[in-house]
Amino acid sequence: MRDFEGSNGLRRWHEAGDESAPSTDARIVTSDGESIPAHSSVLASASPVLDRMLDKSQKNCMLERTIHILGVPCDAVLAFVQLLYSSGTSVSSRDIEEAIENHGAALLVLSHVYRVEWLKKEAESGTAARLTAERVVDMLKLAKLCDAPKLYLRCMRLAAKDFGAVQQSEAWRFLQLHDPAVEREILQFLEETDQRERRWRRTKEAQEVYHQLNEAMECLHQICSEGCTNVGPNDARRGVPSSRRPCAQVRTCEGLRQLIRHFAACGRKSTDGGCPHCRRMLQLFRLHSSLCHRRHSCSVPFCSQFKSRMQKEGKEDVTWRLLVKKVIVARVMSGFATRKVPEDNNTLRAGLRSRGGNKRNLN
Repeated sequence: MRDFEGSNGLRRWHEAGDESAPSTDARIVTSDGESIPAHSSVLASASPVLDRMLDKSQKNCMLERTIHILGVPCDAVLAFVQLLYSSGTSVSSRDIEEAIENHGAALLVLSHVYRVEWLKKEAESGTAARLTAERVVDMLKLAKLCDAPKLYLRCMRLAAKDFGAVQQSEAWRFLQLHDPAVEREILQFLEETDQRERRWRRTKEAQEVYHQLNEAMECLHQICSEGCTNVGPNDARRGVPSSRRPCAQVRTCEGLRQLIRHFAACGRKSTDGGCPHCRRMLQLFRLHSSLCHRRHSCSVPFCSQFKSRMQKEGKEDVTWRLLVKKVIVARVMSGFATRKVPEDNNTLRAGLRSRGGNKRNLN
């Protein structure tokens, strides 16, 4: 079992630059032939992969255990070793950002190969934050090799956002010639993104239509029950002052008033094909009757007639029931949006105290 307390002491000596620190018993050889001295206890406690490599060196009876880290520049290996000595606990965020700024991709590879999880997370986030369109292809392949889903998703989203710049990069041209599978993967993601955006736009447009229909139902009931300056019952006869506040849905109310005036004066209701504007008004009357829960004395025209027809014919068709359901949902969501939220909890506390007092009085 290794001396982890000793490794922590070595880290403190290393950070303080103490010359009395124990001598190194391992060295790391890089691709450039450089040799980096290190303490085996620190490397073993920071990485399980390095721990196994050091054990293998010890079984070979080597006086000084040697580890070869190849394929990355010497400066990146040195930064990696320095971060291992910090072990992610005492290193400052500025030092990590500086190391990732200079050696982000190499640190991601090293932390993945040697299973230094905290450093891999930092390197993945830092590389994703510094990603550019010119490096998307290279970083995408690196993310797949290093199992870095956050970086992979960031690459795909940036490719979808600025695909023109990605196509101009040398890496994309190389990809088309030598790795068509990754090219197909990127193009498939772009197609799926475009389909999601089209579905989102259609859904948003449909929700806007249902919201407008809900506003039309509110305006129709207001016009027929409370009155309007242009159409509907007379305000004075119902005791409503003529200076009643204006409608909240001005545009919807104005369009509905024009339809009502046309419906009252149009002579083509009963002709072949009928008037399209009158058919639209009748559909609004029918929609109101499907939403209205008043059994008697509803002031909206044709409400009782449509209800009687629906009772005689039985259930309405599926398309119409779905439309009614969507309008009801739009009404509920509109109610949530306009609901007033108290600025603080004083009212709630006062209400709870009063309820508690009432209960004590009852007891």
